[in-house]
Amino acid sequence: MPATAFRITDLRDLDAAFTIRETVFVMGQGVPATLENDNHDRTDARHYLARTADGMPAGAARWRETDHGVKLERFAVLEVFRNQEIGAALLHAVLADVQAELPDAEVYLNAQLRAIPFYERHGFRKEGEMFEEANIQHYKMVLE
Repeated sequence: MPATAFRITDLRDLDAAFTIRETVFVMGQGVPATLENDNHDRTDARHYLARTADGMPAGAARWRETDHGVKLERFAVLEVFRNQEIGAALLHAVLADVQAELPDAEVYLNAQLRAIPFYERHGFRKEGEMFEEANIQHYKMVLE
């Protein structure tokens, strides 16, 4: 059975998602916790959790509406579970919900350089110049 991903409705799942994000971004990439945890977490973001086939929390993501469309954010997969379709499960769950709620919205994200091939495989294209966020190089990517 492959990984599953779903919109979080339970506080324990939300805690698991925040723990994954802290592990990947704060501890793993040195992103300041004050940047990683923002007001959107508590106000307007919709959160997702991915679990392995045996139920282990493995990945997290969120999305929110902005003035420019729907922004996908905070995609994180624990290192031990990478290259096991966890990210794809998350992305598919998020995009399915976005399509259901806001079918006409532009969907975009800011991708770290190493994640660009993943997003390109899933229908996103780079737009604009490279920029830095939290001392990590990114490109804006838009869903075709």
